Amino acid sequence: MYRTHTCGELNIQNVDENVKLSGWVQKSRDLGGMTFIDLRDRYGLTQLVFNMEKNEELCREARKLGREFVIQAEGTVAERSNKNPKMPTGEIEILVTSLKVLNASEHPPFTIEKDTDGGDELRMKYRYLDLRRVDVRKNLELRHRMSIEIRNYLSDEKFIEVETPVLIKSTPEGARDFVVPSRMNPGQFYALPQSPQTFKQLLMVAGFDRYFQIVKCFRDEDLRADRQPEFTQIDCEMSFVGRDDVLDAFEGLSNHLFKAIKDVEITEKYPKMPYSEALDRFGNDKPDTRFGMEINDIKELTAGKGFNVFDSAEYVRGICVEGCAEYSRKQLDELTDFVRKPQIGAKGLVYVKYNEAGSFKSSVDKFYTPDDLQKWADAMGAKPGDLMLVLAGETALTRKALSELRLEMGRRLELMDPDVFKPLWVVDFPLLEWDEETSRFHAMHHPFTRPYEEDLELFKSDPGKVRAMAYDLVINGVEIGGGSIRIHNEELQQQMFDNLGFTREEASRQFGFLMGAFRYGAPPHGGIAFGFDRWVALFAGLDSIRDTIAFPKNNAGRDVMIDTPSTISAEQLEELFLAVKSPTK
Repeated sequence: MYRTHTCGELNIQNVDENVKLSGWVQKSRDLGGMTFIDLRDRYGLTQLVFNMEKNEELCREARKLGREFVIQAEGTVAERSNKNPKMPTGEIEILVTSLKVLNASEHPPFTIEKDTDGGDELRMKYRYLDLRRVDVRKNLELRHRMSIEIRNYLSDEKFIEVETPVLIKSTPEGARDFVVPSRMNPGQFYALPQSPQTFKQLLMVAGFDRYFQIVKCFRDEDLRADRQPEFTQIDCEMSFVGRDDVLDAFEGLSNHLFKAIKDVEITEKYPKMPYSEALDRFGNDKPDTRFGMEINDIKELTAGKGFNVFDSAEYVRGICVEGCAEYSRKQLDELTDFVRKPQIGAKGLVYVKYNEAGSFKSSVDKFYTPDDLQKWADAMGAKPGDLMLVLAGETALTRKALSELRLEMGRRLELMDPDVFKPLWVVDFPLLEWDEETSRFHAMHHPFTRPYEEDLELFKSDPGKVRAMAYDLVINGVEIGGGSIRIHNEELQQQMFDNLGFTREEASRQFGFLMGAFRYGAPPHGGIAFGFDRWVALFAGLDSIRDTIAFPKNNAGRDVMIDTPSTISAEQLEELFLAVKSPTK
């Protein structure tokens, strides 16, 4: 037996017991006649004590131990004279009588501490060491707790977990697929699923009524903080439901997780905000409503004054930043540099200081009188002491830049309280969006999303105005999940494919199995998929999903620990009937 207890469970009640512990050496302190070692395992830390006077040989052996050595120690539990209230085991220590090295360790490439000295790439290369750090381990423990709560809650709500295939058919919509060659079918390929979308719809056709799955999904797309090439969804589908049935069901799941994991009680219904309103008020479709600073339209108030930047712009809007009229020129220059970043894309920033005395100081004083600026202030809800920040330009780009500026001001002014949670549903998305490169419409969500009945006539006259019965759950500016009511009859599904530019042959080749299933009595159905990694990151207070995943990829999609993706042998290529072509510049 390697241990009688873990390193996190002994306390004052165990004094005088003889115990055996095993774990890793966190740190060692040599104080002359005494040596102290902090022993660590998954459950915590326990202090080991070696006394030179009582056992010189044992104490000398303890001093040879390095960081991350795996050891076994036996001894007696004693009450500590200098207790550590920050440690669960801080009232006791082990007076060691026997020590055994189970495995020595090389000196680790970075410190296994909360505030490690290891950079991101180094920690990812030695991820098995990084996972020993308390913070990373706690993230995975949180993930585990959430998965248990999700499964228990949905099971109690009569959902059944069904596994769906990982090797599926490649489809042209959405992000790029990861493809897998088939040795038994030369020249043909599987795809890894971007989601189990068609399978969960088929499960509804099959009569399963309520399905869920915590499932791996794959997308070959450029990465960022909240994206990985493989990620985990909480995938759900229900039959005989309308939009609000789905929202109510998964508001229940959300509230359950808030209570079980964060001990936060949410009793009010989540607000429902139309997509167009979210863009208008916050500049994006995942608004952070923990703070105000909403976007205001002042285009009509700025026109005709000779300032060409505003006169020629299709979008002129601003935000009011409370209490910041004292911002220095340096601070304003920093904000201008921020909006000019390539990833933001604005050409410049106009500011108006509404001074405490009631006067205005602006970067456009040459063109606008104090009376003009007062009208801006009235439209933006500004009062003396506030700062107005205005952007102008092409609508989509400028709206995005203003949204990013609002969020940046929220961060700088510490308005994003991590202990406050503001969930809402964003609803009524456009069904289709126009793509200039391909000169055709694409599905904003996916081609199986049901349009509103009252918008069906717009398919003929103005397809871009057709609204989708789609919805996203947004919490604190993070899109946690999204879904829709699905099309469940062949005629409407074919009409959708027609508007997406599919020929009848293409639609049949790609989705004939689903169209065929609809002929055998498909029920009305709808569902939602939550980004499990994102939800864990939100509850853990992380900006990136990477530390919620045991073995993540870096921003180039590489696993630097096992060095993949990598080449395969000529023999493997031949067996798969493949040839590798060198990339062109």
